Amino acid sequence: MTLAEKKFHQKSAVLDWMTQDPTTVTGDARLIEAYNLMKENEFRRLPVVKRNGELIGIVTMSDIYQHVPFFPEDPEIEVDLPLMTMTVQEIMSWGPETIGPNATIQEAAELMLEAQVSGLPVVEHDRIVGIITESDIFRLVIESWSND
Repeated sequence: MTLAEKKFHQKSAVLDWMTQDPTTVTGDARLIEAYNLMKENEFRRLPVVKRNGELIGIVTMSDIYQHVPFFPEDPEIEVDLPLMTMTVQEIMSWGPETIGPNATIQEAAELMLEAQVSGLPVVEHDRIVGIITESDIFRLVIESWSND
């Protein structure tokens, strides 16, 4: 095994590639809050937690677009009204697939493929500690190729 391969295998845990302490939202937050958080921070997903930090779901930009007739160019109040009145828990996915921080990147990638999702909350003791996405896995691949 080459030095690059050894380094790759040593840094193949989810913990090494996840975004730690991700931004979260509570289920009772308004959709407009979740939408604004995602837009401002260029996120495509937000873990949904109870007030004590326990993960209960996930909301994606796709979920918002599916449930709210949203057209940013259209200033009509009827379009924006659902964003103002609906809560995250009304559209979020409950009990999302999760992974532990000590799982391997391969396990995370396989779970993402199987569940057909592009990101997984990383959970330890029922609390969210990170999030791992396809982009994180691509970073690992690129880094491993650059070490060859």
